[in-house]
Amino acid sequence: MKYVYWTVGVLLGLVILLLGVERLAAERVEVVELHTVDETGESVITRLWIVDDEGYQYLRVGADGSGWFSRLEANEQIQVTRNGETATYTTALRPEKSDRINELMQAKYTWGDSVIGTLVGNRENSIPIELRPL
Repeated sequence: MKYVYWTVGVLLGLVILLLGVERLAAERVEVVELHTVDETGESVITRLWIVDDEGYQYLRVGADGSGWFSRLEANEQIQVTRNGETATYTTALRPEKSDRINELMQAKYTWGDSVIGTLVGNRENSIPIELRPL
């Protein structure tokens, strides 16, 4: 029985370690808050990475999408809080900039981008989302 407890303890420890590394990787560099509205009208805040390129700010979503991306697509305007300031934007998908935005994300978020990429799948076919201020 002690081997069962030991095995469960080791597995639980590995899960906790993996979650800790994921949180550290995700939160150690700049993170913005995306404000969207769900189908019931409730406000939803999602913490995301952001990079700047050629005068625009960019978010990135994996090719398989996500809940925050579905909410973003369902709304004409979104808000983003960056450095304590909230601004309103429209968005444009810029798949042709995928390689460039992936390079900028890797340069900015370094090993964190690699860790998260390993956990959620590679960055191939990710979709850059250009934020256009109103």
